[in-house]
Amino acid sequence: MTIGGWIIMVLAIGGMSSLLGWCIWRVLTTPGTAEHVHSPTDSGTPDV
Repeated sequence: MTIGGWIIMVLAIGGMSSLLGWCIWRVLTTPGTAEHVHSPTDSGTPDV
């Protein structure tokens, strides 16, 4: 593989790994997310 191929591969894998890590970090560290989780029994119908 050429040096250009290595550079593109490292940038692609590094970028996707960074994005995955950032998304997981955001999901796990966002405060107050438990209040936003609703079950089907919590939602009301429009006619109520």
